[in-house]
Amino acid sequence: GWCPLSPTGAQTTQLLVEPPWRPAVLWDRVTLTCQGLGTAGAATWYKDGQRWWQKGADHFTVTESATYECDRPGTGRSPPITVSDARLVLQVLARALLEGDTVTLRCRG
Repeated sequence: GWCPLSPTGAQTTQLLVEPPWRPAVLWDRVTLTCQGLGTAGAATWYKDGQRWWQKGADHFTVTESATYECDRPGTGRSPPITVSDARLVLQVLARALLEGDTVTLRCRG
């Protein structure tokens, strides 16, 4: 589930979230991957707006509910992704949607 959020696409930093359902929930064993240009392993991670992990791995499995962002040299900071610990969620597959598209929802708890 990664879709560029701008026309430049590859020139921006994005967070790939697996599994690709939104909202992301902790009990789904969510993995975040920082995508962008630059050296592998050069990502700086932010948790709830605070620098959390500098020059860390490009991906990791989330163990705490929080809002995450990553920054890569050359492409900047990603849009934030919130991983919650909600017990009941209505989820949708993370992809660009247009009016008239069929949408798959799932209710999980």
